[in-house]
Amino acid sequence: MARIESFEELEIWQIARELCKYVRVLTQKGLFLKDFKFSSQINSAAGSIMDPVK
Repeated sequence: MARIESFEELEIWQIARELCKYVRVLTQKGLFLKDFKFSSQINSAAGSIMDPVK
């Protein structure tokens, strides 16, 4: 069994990172462009998915 040295090696973290990138792309167009605060809030929420639990 392989040993995991950091949380970045976890598949679930890598998937969350891809989701975060996709959300970023979506919030850079359409109605999100008109509402900076909402766009920022959505991006922050998506980014928090990747945060390791302490």
